[in-house]
Amino acid sequence: MKTLLNKNAPIGVIDSGVGGLTVLKRLKELLPREHFIYLGDTARTPYGSRDESTVRSFVQQMLDYLEKQQVKLVVVACNTLSVLGIDTLQKGRLFPIVGMSKGAKLVLAASHNKNIGIFATEFTIKSHAHANAILTLNPEVNLVPQACPKIVPLIEGEAFGSAELTKVITDYAACMQDAGVDTIILACTHYPFIKKEIEQAVGPEVAVIDPAEQTALDTKTILMENNLLHDGVGRSKIVFTKDLERGKRLAARMFTVTDCEFKEVVL
Repeated sequence: MKTLLNKNAPIGVIDSGVGGLTVLKRLKELLPREHFIYLGDTARTPYGSRDESTVRSFVQQMLDYLEKQQVKLVVVACNTLSVLGIDTLQKGRLFPIVGMSKGAKLVLAASHNKNIGIFATEFTIKSHAHANAILTLNPEVNLVPQACPKIVPLIEGEAFGSAELTKVITDYAACMQDAGVDTIILACTHYPFIKKEIEQAVGPEVAVIDPAEQTALDTKTILMENNLLHDGVGRSKIVFTKDLERGKRLAARMFTVTDCEFKEVVL
């Protein structure tokens, strides 16, 4: 990788929709000198309720697109895609691929009673990826997995502050409160859009953990190990497969977009 890849090339970031913008925010904060190309497949979101073969086909199309853009690294800013196995996605690709952190160390450090909740899509919950990562480090914890299929469509639909979204969050939070959890991991990159609302719903005694910060740190480590850190002025291109104007508005909720180029493509 050290000889084949160009440190001045962009970092690719992929997601099934707009959720990965929350990860891009962390990446831009930690790596402000880097160029980024964000690709959100808004035409086919959500992925979380689709079968594995379909999801694999979609992610390969996104990786093909970024390969043509000559990226030096790709961050899979989507838990549904990450649980497919980064090793299998890496096959045949020259650039390194970084998956979403499971956040196991973060939640274990935050939890006092070792009752830990997992908010995720149905696909991610069924994979047991986060549960296995946490239990590997501490098999004594009690896990409360909660599939939250109603959240992603509401975020994609910009239903922020709506009565419907408030009710959905309240209902999911009630499951966590009933189980007595003191820590929840947001195992879907869409959920940090409403992190404050989730925190309000579960109460101040419950820590709500976003693993995107660790994902950004993992990315920086790989860039350093492969001598791929860029030292110029960073630029961002944000690409969606549908609803470009909506994507712009959602991106603006996460970070300043004055330095960003926006584009719509067909995969």
